Amino acid sequence: MKKIIAFAGSNSKESINKQLATYAAGLVEGTDLTVLDLNDYELPLYGIDYEVEHGIPENANRFLEAIQSADGVVLSLAEHNGAYSTAFKNIFDWMSRINGKLWAEKPMLLMAASPGGRGGASVLEIAKNRFPYMGGNIVSEFSLPFFGTNFSDGKLSDEALNAKLLEQIEVFQKAL
Repeated sequence: MKKIIAFAGSNSKESINKQLATYAAGLVEGTDLTVLDLNDYELPLYGIDYEVEHGIPENANRFLEAIQSADGVVLSLAEHNGAYSTAFKNIFDWMSRINGKLWAEKPMLLMAASPGGRGGASVLEIAKNRFPYMGGNIVSEFSLPFFGTNFSDGKLSDEALNAKLLEQIEVFQKAL
């Protein structure tokens, strides 16, 4: 059985991106799913001075090990001011100090959700441009606009958007 991990690029306890990642990953058939939460991997703010003085924190190693032990990654990025959330960028930076190819060519379903109409389009573009240099193998992607309108009771309520997500999940599943 293939092992996948899902997580949100957010540390919000009520993260809409964690809800989307959990829902989408749950639709991938025949897999062992682990949902990660950035709050379980607290890290100091990355800085070279901290790294030289204290080394790489264990939580960065633990998170990277979770990624590298999986067969696939489902990630939904929060968009803060048009870019990654600080919590995601920080863990991303720490992991890159351990292994520059941190995504390890694992098939990835890359997503974003937002309360607005762009569905995290800016952060998706940043990730699509950056992740391949870091071992990212983005095989499918999905953007969910107007989260409050299109997601309820733990699932997508808009049938057309759900059909698009299912198409992307099928591509992801075939890549596992």
